[in-house]
Amino acid sequence: MGFDQYHEPADELSAETRTLVRMLSSLSEEAEAISWYVQRMSVEPDADAVSIMEDSLGEEFKHFSMELEFLLRKMPKWRETARGVLFQPGDITENGERAETSADDLESR
Repeated sequence: MGFDQYHEPADELSAETRTLVRMLSSLSEEAEAISWYVQRMSVEPDADAVSIMEDSLGEEFKHFSMELEFLLRKMPKWRETARGVLFQPGDITENGERAETSADDLESR
C-alpha cells in the first residue's frame, strides 16, 4: 500500500520527519473537517442537527489545536513565527513580516 503524503522516498526520511509529515497531514485533515462542518451548519435547517454538528466542530477545533501545538513544539522556527502572529493586536500581515524576520534572526544565531 503506497502513501501519497511523501514527496521523497519514505525509506530515506528519518523517523522524526515521517512523524512530522503524519502530524502535518492530520492538521490538514482537521482543517478540512472544520470546513465541512461550517458548510453543513450553514445550510442545515434542523436546530438539533446543527447543535450536534457544533459539538463535533468543537472536537475538530481541539484536535487541530493539539496537532498545531505538537508541530510548534517540534519546529522552533515555526513556533517563533507563530508567537509573533497569533493573538497579537495590530495588522496581521505586518505582524507576520516582523515575526518572519525574528524567526530568521533566531535561526541564524
